[in-house]
Amino acid sequence: MKFANPRNDIAFKKIFGNEQHKDVLISFLNAVLALEGDKAIQAIELLNPYQAPKLAGLKYTLLDVRAVDKRGVHFIVEMQLENVAGLRKRFQYYAAKSYSGQIKRGDDYPRLNQVIFIGILNFSEFSSEHWLSRHALLNRENYAQELQDLEFYFIELPKFTKTESELDSILDQWVYFLKHADDLEVIPPISDDIPAVRTAYEIADQFSWHQDELELYDYWGMKTQDERGALQLVREQAKQAEKTAEQRGEKRGEKRGEKRGEQRGRLAEKQNIARMLKTQGVAVEIIMQSTGLTAAEIDSL
Repeated sequence: MKFANPRNDIAFKKIFGNEQHKDVLISFLNAVLALEGDKAIQAIELLNPYQAPKLAGLKYTLLDVRAVDKRGVHFIVEMQLENVAGLRKRFQYYAAKSYSGQIKRGDDYPRLNQVIFIGILNFSEFSSEHWLSRHALLNRENYAQELQDLEFYFIELPKFTKTESELDSILDQWVYFLKHADDLEVIPPISDDIPAVRTAYEIADQFSWHQDELELYDYWGMKTQDERGALQLVREQAKQAEKTAEQRGEKRGEKRGEKRGEQRGRLAEKQNIARMLKTQGVAVEIIMQSTGLTAAEIDSL
């Protein structure tokens, strides 16, 4: 068997946004949210099910998974490979947008339902040493969760270090799948006890994929590598620009000159970097996050 990398956006959406295998997403959600018995999710509606697009005219898009259960609770599940500027604010923005988007102007607020955002991060982001963290709005006086409509769960894959023999929960198996599936050649025997996890491995087996899906998967993998390299170049050039600006400011010998020199140098570098990224076909959203320039400033370059 040759398993696709679940951290690839296309594979992630195909596995967890699969209309024919909703049990995969249900099992994952119940495991992350620790829902059992009467509280467990039994059925969901996929709001943006996976549909393999053609390569022609393909544009950058965020391939998250969105679903709602019979209670009206909305779920957003997103894979994030790179840590970019403003990421935490974007997570909150997506959740807030999903929350407010449930009603139209003039509708009653009681119709708003809870939104749960689950972010799977391919990097370490938060101060907790544990690989799963829950973020909720709490009353600072008594730590009661009295505002319950927005919750955030984050799985930080680098912090998950369990081996196959150490997996002792359904959630462990899911996180192990997300982190290691593309390194495996067979489905781990322990997954036989969890049908949904085994199904996820079977969906990830590229032998069953259509040719256009395989091409799209490879394309998206290369695109991710290109953007990762571009972001790395941005960081390196930003450091060099800062160093150059500081050196110029030091030569002027005046604090005002230092500040102006740094600002000019940084703006010029940001503009040069933005031009380079545009020529490489990187999405405007990524350029904005990487340089801090507005869409209008980027468009004018």
